[in-house]
Amino acid sequence: MGLVLLTTAELALVTTILLILLATPLAWWLARSRRWWKEAIGALTALPLVLPPTVIGFYVLIALGPESPLMALLQPFGVRTLAFTFTGLVIGSLFYSLPFAIQPLRTAFEAIGDRPLEIAATMGAGPFDRFFTVALPLARRGFLSASILVFAHTVGEFGVVLMIGGNIPGKTEVLSTRIYQLVESLQFGEAHRIAAVLVAFSFAALLALLLVERRIGTPQP
Repeated sequence: MGLVLLTTAELALVTTILLILLATPLAWWLARSRRWWKEAIGALTALPLVLPPTVIGFYVLIALGPESPLMALLQPFGVRTLAFTFTGLVIGSLFYSLPFAIQPLRTAFEAIGDRPLEIAATMGAGPFDRFFTVALPLARRGFLSASILVFAHTVGEFGVVLMIGGNIPGKTEVLSTRIYQLVESLQFGEAHRIAAVLVAFSFAALLALLLVERRIGTPQP
């Protein structure tokens, strides 16, 4: 049980850190761009909200398999496949939890408006200075919300994890797939205990999110 919990926490933490780093520039571009086709990119990043997890898991599994073009590029480095590995789980989680990072960050960046950035520009701040010293601090609520949502969402993954990881004990088994395995073997007592932990964790995550929304006000333009 301890190893399963550790694997779950590690997957959620790594996914959260990587997604915040990857989603921040994309969310900033979606919030600030005037391109007419930006909403098509926005819809693409939001696809995991409506796609069945097994569909995402299936295509990521194909992409990480030994016959895929991506793996052909990595084979000279000794990497034949990333399917049924922890790294594969992280890649699948990045796709599955992407909207939960993009949406809060985009909303936070849009709420800043133009005026704070324009004032900073008149004081001689360049684009990078305006982003790091003005935009990021004002968007702190979005970063907190995105971090909570991505972490909690990754902890609760099932379909994507099962498709890509295969529920290998000590390697890719996480709490959600552990419950599935226990129910299959009719160990309802242990399954109930793990499920209760996840219910309590989900409640705590949502409560934290509501407190963040209440205590950190929306920046005024």
